[in-house]
Amino acid sequence: MDSAARFQDASEGAPPPLEDGTLRIVPLGGLGEIGRNMAVFEIDSKLLIVDCGVLFPEEFQPGVDLILPDFGYLRDRLDDVVGLVLTHGHEDHIGAVPYLLRLKPDIPLIGSQLTLALVEAKLAEHRITPLALAVAEGDRERLGPFECEFVAVNHSIPDALAVFIRTAAGTVLHTGDFKMDQLPLDGRITDLRAFARLGEEGVDLFMPDSTNADVPGFTTAEREIGPVLQSLFGRASRRIVVASFSSHVHRVQQVLDAAARHGRKVAFVGRSMVRNMAIAARLGYLEVPEGILVDVKEVEKLPDDRVVLMSTGSQGEPMAALSRMANGDHRIAVGPGDTVILASSLIPGNENAVFRIINGLMRLGADVVHKGNARVHVSGHASAGELLYCYNILRPRNVMPVHGETRHLIANGRLAEQSGVAAENVLLTEDGSVVDLRDGRARIVGRVDCGFVYVDGSSVGDVTDDDLKDRRILGEEGFISVVSVVNRQTGSIVSGPDIHARGVAEDESVFEEIKPRIAAALEEAVRSNPDHTTYQLQQVVRRVIGSWVSRRLRRKPMIVPVVLEA
Repeated sequence: MDSAARFQDASEGAPPPLEDGTLRIVPLGGLGEIGRNMAVFEIDSKLLIVDCGVLFPEEFQPGVDLILPDFGYLRDRLDDVVGLVLTHGHEDHIGAVPYLLRLKPDIPLIGSQLTLALVEAKLAEHRITPLALAVAEGDRERLGPFECEFVAVNHSIPDALAVFIRTAAGTVLHTGDFKMDQLPLDGRITDLRAFARLGEEGVDLFMPDSTNADVPGFTTAEREIGPVLQSLFGRASRRIVVASFSSHVHRVQQVLDAAARHGRKVAFVGRSMVRNMAIAARLGYLEVPEGILVDVKEVEKLPDDRVVLMSTGSQGEPMAALSRMANGDHRIAVGPGDTVILASSLIPGNENAVFRIINGLMRLGADVVHKGNARVHVSGHASAGELLYCYNILRPRNVMPVHGETRHLIANGRLAEQSGVAAENVLLTEDGSVVDLRDGRARIVGRVDCGFVYVDGSSVGDVTDDDLKDRRILGEEGFISVVSVVNRQTGSIVSGPDIHARGVAEDESVFEEIKPRIAAALEEAVRSNPDHTTYQLQQVVRRVIGSWVSRRLRRKPMIVPVVLEA
């Protein structure tokens, strides 16, 4: 399959005006990355959004808290949005909802009971009260020109839904995140009977989860973790810390069950863990054995061999509880004999941060268990064998893999072809690609601008890639400021150049060598042309010291020249 050529098709220019009887699909996130999932559907001048998630920053994006989809495509058309369908409650699918609703708070939210409860708690922190419509599997809702039918799917969070979208131009099945666990803890399996019925009706475009498309076979069942946790709890002699995603209700359930069996109390650690598990318990998705929960403030009063801490921070987030434990600046002091279980996967890009935490915990004397040395995590995504089942059941006319990095999308596209989908009907797209569905055929017709939107503290969208480049230079190469005062009338240097450096050299005396050259270059520039602007004189300084630092110190620091006039 010529996957590379198909990706190149997505680099076309602006899409043509949307024709009557055509359904347009524009992914604004989730293609080429793990996170930021968002897709926009348009027909008859109305828009339907599926998911609105965040992407977590990597190490080359210093200072960034979250990365949002680019809402620029929607900004002037928010009044045309008939609804936002949320497939499930993970951050990479709901995390950006507050930022979208800041632009228009009355966009209707459609999702399952647990999904809406999680997003409503998040919106409350932003002081937004949403218009929400709770749906369940089997429900159908008319949203303008879109009829949405909801199908139960199994994932690592309860109440996940796929959505089947019927329009005058054709039908689309969007799976959200899913797998086909045949023995789930809650008994709620992916509804393949509904998939078969939809396949008989006809699926014009299938948009399947790609995260595990390059993993052969079938994803391991969640319940296989239970015996491993029971064994680890039985061997642990002191405190146990289990780190997981704060929304992984099934994983927390197994920790509670293991703790109850071994006579341990459980304390939730981390604001999102406390909030999400309270919601799950209130709605009946989490069964909490009576008397097992204690406040984290009470942990120090309990014997070490009677404590389990259920914590956030499994991805190495620097401000999360587990990272602070590893650094020794959390109220919970991890020490020799403690057992730390990382019951989660490694999201691509987080490996170094997670390994730093593992090293820090082991340095403190803890026994660290992770998916590399024990089965303490299984994926929430369908592997290749499960995806092939779906292709064979649905027999879709066109396929557009979503939710994954480039390698995942390509692997999913190959599975589609192996199952009999024609190569020209497998669309490997990128964020911002524009796909039109008409008369049973889906085609890439252009692209729209679709960049990263960075959240940095209270700033949303103000930080640019150039700003991040400056931050990386500051962190990796250092900083040099050069201050000089010149007299244009005499062409002489009145003061300076004064050089101050950070992160460039151990001893600033090294710059004594270059100061005469800077002064000479400035004097020559002023005398040769007294009308030189301040900016031009600053550039003279930048060139002189920049070439010297590069040659002498083998560095390329950020250089800030300041030229003042006497």
